[in-house]
Amino acid sequence: MAEIKPTATTTAAPRTTTTSVQPKKTSNAISWIAPVLCIVLGYCIWRFLIGADSNFTNPDPAGGFWPSHQGPKGVFSRMYQGGIIVPVLIGCFLIVITFVVERLLTITKASGKGNIAEFVRKVQFHLANRDVDKAVAECDRQRGSVGNVMKAGLRKYKEMISNTELDTEQKVLNIQKEVEEATALELPMLEKNLVFLSTLASVSTLLGLLGTVMGMIRSFSALGESGGAEASSKLSEGISEALYNTALGIGTSAIAIIMYNVFTTRIDAITYGIDESGFTLTQSFAANYK
Repeated sequence: MAEIKPTATTTAAPRTTTTSVQPKKTSNAISWIAPVLCIVLGYCIWRFLIGADSNFTNPDPAGGFWPSHQGPKGVFSRMYQGGIIVPVLIGCFLIVITFVVERLLTITKASGKGNIAEFVRKVQFHLANRDVDKAVAECDRQRGSVGNVMKAGLRKYKEMISNTELDTEQKVLNIQKEVEEATALELPMLEKNLVFLSTLASVSTLLGLLGTVMGMIRSFSALGESGGAEASSKLSEGISEALYNTALGIGTSAIAIIMYNVFTTRIDAITYGIDESGFTLTQSFAANYK
């Protein structure tokens, strides 16, 4: 009988497609350090600038963490007597300003140069003419999140043109996957730190109300300890000082709400441009390279 020799069988390793999208290196340091520094700076402004001895006719010689100065000379020195909630509210205001500036710079950079809709139309024109290199050049000129996502998709688009192993449907899926991965890296950067604005929009108002209530409690306590015209004077002064907390809280909250809505509107416009870019790439490839 003929000897039957075992034959070695080889199985093809599954083919994986590589992505050209690289994760962005980001730092969350500002998210942790900035709020703490702003609160500390808020206290320093309240204690050493607003609460300077020269702003009062009867400063507290003992000093300390919370000096009991009397006889405020102006509006800002009256704010000092609004209580310990005032420096916290000043810190909240500084936090809002810090993240408004930070988000403004980031989202402005992400918006890129020129109109997003016009950029998408130019890319569509170049793809219709099968000129991928000119479409990539448009992405380089745009320099925004939409351009970054489109460029990542165009690299895969160009790679799929020369690919002879996959059918059209598989190629379109690869392009779509590349766009989705690029989008997943861009969108979190746009929405980062907006949580501070949305949180302070409500917290600032509550802190202002808390400071006002505490001030009113002190005022009515002073009213109970004394009587006559002096009591009425102390009550009116106490109410005035307490309302500084309300003003600071509402002002900070208003800025946070307005800027949060401005930023989310701009992010929505960028997101729509990214979605339109992905649709443009897949539809163009399916139409031109059947």
